[in-house]
Amino acid sequence: MKPILSMTLAILTGLATRDALAASPENPLRGTWALVAADKILPGGTRASDYGKAPKGRLMIDAEGRYSLQIFKSERAQFAAGDKAQGSPDEFAAAVLGSSTHYGKLEVDASQGLLVFKIEGASFPNWEGTVQKRAYTLEGDVLTYRVPPRPDGSIPLSVWKKLD
Repeated sequence: MKPILSMTLAILTGLATRDALAASPENPLRGTWALVAADKILPGGTRASDYGKAPKGRLMIDAEGRYSLQIFKSERAQFAAGDKAQGSPDEFAAAVLGSSTHYGKLEVDASQGLLVFKIEGASFPNWEGTVQKRAYTLEGDVLTYRVPPRPDGSIPLSVWKKLD
């Protein structure tokens, strides 16, 4: 009986050690982040507000790198009808242009200074199924990254502060 118990303990110890060694290193971005700034750098180098004076947003990243990101312009007007299906063309345009949301898998390439967003779903459907790389810095509890340039040459800049 003792040899069977000893062998069982040895196997379980080996499996636990293997699983601990196979675990991925702690994701430095894991947690909940609050949006500090959603700006853009204009072609001449000037920094300007992109989502109003006080944008709102959250970025949540789990231990496996799954993420959900929302950015909203705080000055968005409510729909006059109080019903999203009854909005005017201007209300629809303001709602769409005043928000950016997407989710998927996020990888950190620290050696290249890049965040790699594997976008599964997005409020802008053209992004779904794409992979986007963004240059980033992480200084303490502040994450800053640049989105690839837009057709007009402006470069969106997002700044996040870690909440937990």
